Amino acid sequence: MTEKQRTLMVVEDDPALQKQMRWAFGDFETILASDRESAIAQLRRHEPPVVTMDLGLPPEPDGVGEGFALLQEMLALAPDTKVIVLTGQHDRENAVRAVGMGAYDFFAKPFEPEFLTLTIDRAFRLYDLQRENQRLQEERGSALSGMLTRDPGMLKVCRTVEKVASANNVTVALLGESGTGKEVVARGLHELSSRAKQRFVAINCAAIPDALLEAELFGYEKGAFTGAVKQTPGKIETADKGTLFLDEIGDLPMPLQAKLLRFLQERVIERIGGRSEIPVDVRVVCATHQDLKRLIEEGRFREDLYYRLAEIVIEIPPLRDRPGDASLLAHAFVQRFAEENGRGSMRLSDEAVAAVEAHRWPGNVRELENCVKRAVIMADGNRVTAEDLGLETADESLEMLNLRQVREAAERSAVTKVLSRVNGNIARAAEVLGVSRPTLYDLMNRFGIKKEA
Repeated sequence: MTEKQRTLMVVEDDPALQKQMRWAFGDFETILASDRESAIAQLRRHEPPVVTMDLGLPPEPDGVGEGFALLQEMLALAPDTKVIVLTGQHDRENAVRAVGMGAYDFFAKPFEPEFLTLTIDRAFRLYDLQRENQRLQEERGSALSGMLTRDPGMLKVCRTVEKVASANNVTVALLGESGTGKEVVARGLHELSSRAKQRFVAINCAAIPDALLEAELFGYEKGAFTGAVKQTPGKIETADKGTLFLDEIGDLPMPLQAKLLRFLQERVIERIGGRSEIPVDVRVVCATHQDLKRLIEEGRFREDLYYRLAEIVIEIPPLRDRPGDASLLAHAFVQRFAEENGRGSMRLSDEAVAAVEAHRWPGNVRELENCVKRAVIMADGNRVTAEDLGLETADESLEMLNLRQVREAAERSAVTKVLSRVNGNIARAAEVLGVSRPTLYDLMNRFGIKKEA
């Protein structure tokens, strides 16, 4: 969506100021309203993403009652709309009240059009981001609703899950760092399969002592060992007709690896202390943050078991390798935790978003989720700051993300690299870059690159 196509609604009863604001915001499709009735009509008709409004509206232009009534009605009709409230120079109390009701921001009159335009631009960006969140969730449906992303690598993972889900008997290995969402993917596989109405049984192989893990997986008969006072089915048997999720499979002890391998080959189990074979129809999905091939080389994991478990391998990238996903998830977490904790309308400050993008997130999505949850609870106002998140403020500003600057930097890098590789041969460089020789000369002149370079 271009700025020319974006609709901005201005609620102002002063005709002179209306004219001034329409001229100042010429980059937007500006629609005007002068009172509550016309503003609601325009809101219903045009559904503007961003609204600027004066609190003093007729029939009481010197009061704020009509303005607050309009604000409340607009947020009820269009909760995603970003409302920027214009107040008097010393009317901070009403400005804070408006933000507490759910307004996006406030600006004191008289205002500088350039500064107000920056606030409007930020409001549009936040609106677009939230709409993108909703669109991605709707596209993936409920089964993968927990997988919020727009990274090409993660979208490929989602497409793979959708393809593999219908193959109900194929074992799937999910590889990725801790906190990347392996269990979310495993549940998505289950929900998208024909086994969705049956049980999804998860067990963490690293969380249960080795002496108890066999009993947890395979079950035991009464009297099989001290304390076995009754017959108890294991997790594998409990998951019959459904999906068994073996988390941290790399920590499975070697003796149990052999027993699990036999089950995967024969699809039957024997409880501890039992003699009869029990057939089990279950889909097995495993996950680990470890390098299984390295464990095989070290003799800590059976190679034959690996190939039984890894019929389909899905690698989940860490959050730091998913550009834009950190801020996308952070915005979604703020909304969710604000609602859960009764904090009303909350959002991330620009500095907080920059800090989120700059952080490496070694704990991945789990670390980000915990960080945002704590910040929402502890934040004093309706904005979550970098300090609330416990992150250092990033040096990078929004201005550094200007597309023209990014494009020029990329073009300069490409021209320099190609000229170096072809040893300064202009004809060859133009062919590799896919441009004409005059265009290449223009680029070289613009970037100050000499032919000898």
